[in-house]
Amino acid sequence: MRNDVIPIEVKGILPSSPNGFAIFLGNEEKVFVINVDSYVGRAIAMAIRGERNERPLTHELMAMVFDSLSIHVERVVINDLRSNTYFARLLLRAENEVHKKIIELDARPSDCLTLALQYKCPIYVAEDVWEEVEDMSELLEKMREVQKKQQQEPPEEPPLFGEESK
Repeated sequence: MRNDVIPIEVKGILPSSPNGFAIFLGNEEKVFVINVDSYVGRAIAMAIRGERNERPLTHELMAMVFDSLSIHVERVVINDLRSNTYFARLLLRAENEVHKKIIELDARPSDCLTLALQYKCPIYVAEDVWEEVEDMSELLEKMREVQKKQQQEPPEEPPLFGEESK
């Protein structure tokens, strides 16, 4: 794996469509977006909140298998961007009484992010990907403001029978 990486974190997650979520990743300098399907978006949101499903989701099952085999998620690196598709590497450390080894796997960034959040491990982006992505910091702030306003406004109640709507 290359060493020219930049540390990032999940800055926010917001619904982007009925079937997806926008995952905002970055640091104090810049924020970029990866769009994920609703299943993984919910799993990432649950991992951020430290929640677990009643029955294990796929990512939770993977974590249980890793734990039972003494495998630890070391870090995640979003290492490439081709044709609007992000690529990532999942770095695992397997250590038991028989051996110690580092395993590097190709994986979807969304799966990597979910596992990174579950294991509270570092997330990085390759420097060349970082240079290529558009800064979405302003969009994240605007979306947070809209979300905050929606939470502060009381829900509009329908008029009672015989009243006019406001």
